[in-house]
Amino acid sequence: MDSLQIERGDDGIVTVTLNRPEKKNAINGPMWTGLREIFEEVRSNSDHRAMVLTGAGGEFCSGADLTASRDDPRSASAPPMDGMRNVADTILALHRIPKPTIAKVDGVAAGGGCNLALGCDLIVASDRSRFVEIFPKRGLTVDCGGSWLLPRLIGLHKAKELAFFGDLVSTDEAMAMGLVNRVVPAAEIHDVVDDWARRLASGPTVALSLTKTLLNNAFHVSMGQALEDEGAAQTVNRLTHDTAEARAAFLEKRAPEFQGR
Repeated sequence: MDSLQIERGDDGIVTVTLNRPEKKNAINGPMWTGLREIFEEVRSNSDHRAMVLTGAGGEFCSGADLTASRDDPRSASAPPMDGMRNVADTILALHRIPKPTIAKVDGVAAGGGCNLALGCDLIVASDRSRFVEIFPKRGLTVDCGGSWLLPRLIGLHKAKELAFFGDLVSTDEAMAMGLVNRVVPAAEIHDVVDDWARRLASGPTVALSLTKTLLNNAFHVSMGQALEDEGAAQTVNRLTHDTAEARAAFLEKRAPEFQGR
């Protein structure tokens, strides 16, 4: 669809661009469905080894398009929860991607757009970006996984501050509270994200995926279970081509060439 641009590179990087610049890339129903489909593709396609999520026109995403249901006569007869379940399925599809994901945030990341960025593994923001949990100013509660993500990323009290007031967070504030990984000048964001994505896509895909799972599960398991899971992951790693390649490269004093298997 025109509102989503998908670039599947030969280097294993999939770049997903929200493409409604006239709406600051606000997401409507078909876009949520399209995002879910591409997230599921990235999850299942072994040729895809990293994903970048970004927005067109110098903005990331202003959130869900609140005018979409008004303009779509079908929404009047749809069960009230249907739209939110479509959103939830998309957010879960992003969360379930086993490969590394990067949000490239330039401009505004508001509401659902903010939480879509937070759902990625890494966030690189330009120095002109701003983040906002806009929901209370729209008479709404936090969604798109924000109630789960925010406390884990920045702590419960700070999460409540963002979700209760809906105030703009500058990039300096976002960096200080641990909301983003890196803040760079807008002119440099493409090069920085491209470098990170290439490094991740050329890395040991299985090991990175297992590491992602271990870290995502960290708040749900005991130390004993974490150690057991780490042992199981290392056992799997030792059966892969990439671990054997890393060992050979170390002995031969050269850089490893990982194939993602």
